[in-house]
Amino acid sequence: MPGIVLALGALPALAATLSGPPDSKATAAPSRMLFQPEAAWPDGDDSAPAFTPDGKTVFFTHRDGAITIMMATLQDGVWSKPRVAPFSGKWRDIEPAMAPDGSYLVFVSNRPATAGGEALTGYFGGQSQPGKGGNIWRVDRRGDGWGEPVRLPDIINSHSAIYSPAVAGDGSIYFNQPDPVTKKSHVYRAQARGAGFDAPVALSISDGTHPGYDVAVAPDESFLVFSANRPPASTNQSLLFIAYRKNGTWTEPQALDPQLEGIEARLSPDLKTLYFEADGGSGAKTHGRIYQVPLQAYAPSHG
Repeated sequence: MPGIVLALGALPALAATLSGPPDSKATAAPSRMLFQPEAAWPDGDDSAPAFTPDGKTVFFTHRDGAITIMMATLQDGVWSKPRVAPFSGKWRDIEPAMAPDGSYLVFVSNRPATAGGEALTGYFGGQSQPGKGGNIWRVDRRGDGWGEPVRLPDIINSHSAIYSPAVAGDGSIYFNQPDPVTKKSHVYRAQARGAGFDAPVALSISDGTHPGYDVAVAPDESFLVFSANRPPASTNQSLLFIAYRKNGTWTEPQALDPQLEGIEARLSPDLKTLYFEADGGSGAKTHGRIYQVPLQAYAPSHG
């Protein structure tokens, strides 16, 4: 499909493309477009596309019976057929997120916290989810390949319902987990500190009453995009929201304008394109697929 932004350039400096609220609302934001290779990729649910900094390799979650992380490469303008990522294929691995410099990738897995253990039991949708638990694992780039996954420390993986990671430029981790009171999904951030992390802190963008989840964050943390079931979303609807960090505080989240329904948001390396999963497709492809929009056109005017 023409007009696809594949983000083939290097990451910009810490002054992000969207360093603050835009001055005015776009009058005619373009409609969402199917991520071009999806037209030829296998049926199933695809989500959470995590690109290397050059935009030529993408990792994503694929659900079609089994749930695993797949990868594809771009060569001469054509995306390859997806294949199972070298660090995935055995456990329920989901939600890959790339470090901005491409040196490592994090993902969520139900694999045991210790060798020989049982698959983790999770919690989402208001109930316990046997075998669908989540801890965050990290896998480092090793030359042209990838190393062995390593589980992040217990200060991050404090229980078995940790989901939807995102990595900031300084290595800090965003994720969501059930609120300790309401049990609804709440977004947290853990500051990277040396070889470890500070204790995670709940973000103001979600309050545990209106759930928030699936954060994508700019490398300099000047803005983030996430999904939520909060006004103006209808019952059981997940809309995409944006919030900006100003003077160390997050602004009140605003739904993208016009509204976009979707989950598992990801940003292109140049921060110009927003990817997300939404229902759609044609013919036999009626599953969730990866869509994209130019983010600047959808960022609302506020503040």
